[in-house]
Amino acid sequence: QVQLVESGGGLVQAGGSLRLSCQFSGRTFSSYAMGWFRQAPGKEREFVGVISRTGGSTSYADSVKGRFTISRDNANNMVYLWMNSLKTEDTAVYYCAAAVGWALRGDDYHYWGQGTQVTVSS
Repeated sequence: QVQLVESGGGLVQAGGSLRLSCQFSGRTFSSYAMGWFRQAPGKEREFVGVISRTGGSTSYADSVKGRFTISRDNANNMVYLWMNSLKTEDTAVYYCAAAVGWALRGDDYHYWGQGTQVTVSS
């Protein structure tokens, strides 16, 4: 059974940076594409970005493109979300998720973490 545990959330001022981490366990990490999603209060879950199984390909939502970067460390079963130039509208609970194949929709992900809160103050 795959388990995903996010960490690194917190309170940061607008314009600041934060790095989220996601620890994967239970299966072969390199067999899964890894995605990040977020959900703000009263809003639907939103795709943030995805990284391929090897880390060679990434894709991002337009709202975070150029500010957020996803990386992975297959030797240590970790995936990261590097967030720069944070805005108040980035405030949300952030989730990492695992999919067998390349996936841009939440419904295509098989496993989810519990989420970590990111709050950006003005």
